[in-house]
Amino acid sequence: MSLGSALFPNLTFGEETSNNSPGMPPSGVSDDDFWSYMQESFTVSPNIMNLNNGGVSPQPKVVQNAVERYYRFCNEGPSYYMWQILDQGREALRADLADFAGCQPGEIAIDRNTTEAINSIIFGMTLKAGDEVVLTKQDYPNVINSWKLREKRDGIVLKWINLELPSEDQDYLTNAYVSQFTEKTRVVNVTHIINWIGQIMPVRNIAREAHKRGIDVLVDGAHSFALIDFKIPDLECDYFATSLHKWMCAPFGSGLLYVKKEKIAGIWALFPDDKPLSEDIRKFERLGTRNFSTELAIGSALDFHLAIGSKRKEERLRYLKDYWAKKVREMPGVQIKTSLDPRFSCVVCLVSIDGMKPGEVVTSLFSNYKIHTTGIEWENISGVRVSPNVYTPLRDLDKFVRALEEISKNKK
Repeated sequence: MSLGSALFPNLTFGEETSNNSPGMPPSGVSDDDFWSYMQESFTVSPNIMNLNNGGVSPQPKVVQNAVERYYRFCNEGPSYYMWQILDQGREALRADLADFAGCQPGEIAIDRNTTEAINSIIFGMTLKAGDEVVLTKQDYPNVINSWKLREKRDGIVLKWINLELPSEDQDYLTNAYVSQFTEKTRVVNVTHIINWIGQIMPVRNIAREAHKRGIDVLVDGAHSFALIDFKIPDLECDYFATSLHKWMCAPFGSGLLYVKKEKIAGIWALFPDDKPLSEDIRKFERLGTRNFSTELAIGSALDFHLAIGSKRKEERLRYLKDYWAKKVREMPGVQIKTSLDPRFSCVVCLVSIDGMKPGEVVTSLFSNYKIHTTGIEWENISGVRVSPNVYTPLRDLDKFVRALEEISKNKK
């Protein structure tokens, strides 16, 4: 019996998502019985509607229970149970994550979040004054600030791209990076899914062009891992960082770093042991005392994800986005600012109301309807970011659509 069958009897599991007739959602994606089990697996508040899962996702009960169980176990004798018993579980977890990610266990480090993982690379790279790094103004602020610190400290040169988003033109998105490459370019920083707007970037195309020129590729995968169905090597990148507390629904403060095997030795460890330039991926995990209960409960989150199926989950989340966005885009004065082409977006979607600032819409949604979203005003991007999750019922999205309609009609 599969894990999915054990957790959810009488339901069909697997990666197959056959689409028998045009315009109909794939098998399982709109199956109310199936997804009602998902909804019952979470403990989200019935008094607010959480449509900001892109920031951080709640954990299903099985993951919460695992965290509590491991935490109580640690407290029976911390230095013994943490370091001599539970610590042994890291290698099994590493192997499971590597299998899911499609790479070798020796290429996966278990960290606390994307920021920590990506900083291991940004500050671990050997770069000298005049070396160039290509990145965009739409990248995540923590990542931008880290590169700016290296610019100030080491004299590297940051080559900025200002993307016009949303875009459904892979050539435009790829060439925006390639046009900045020179003989001095050493690294290109690519965000797999732009967090502000949900834009999926053509990472592999950019990586191929970079590698032709001997340029390393660092990918911020905070919003893509366990959301869209891919393997890290598919991206052909050298480094990949993600937060597992987003779409994997793992415990808060859990993340992952991938470093291509042949690149490990060339990265200095942020928290070194006596071999900071070793070829052992574990050099990126020298954090001192860590939260073992959080780390080991990642395994329960991975099991839960696999019980749903990566492809089924991706298509359900895209279905939820399309369900509300296609209704809203017909409303006068309401704009959808994220592509609805499945090649360029999944669940994260930006919406705006003419004549209202994002913060005003966010405040109205929560004050009057108890719908939690987040306002985005960053560079040339402005709107309200909406991101449901597998526990979100269609009736909640219907309420959200009605709320936007009322706010739009009643605006002053």
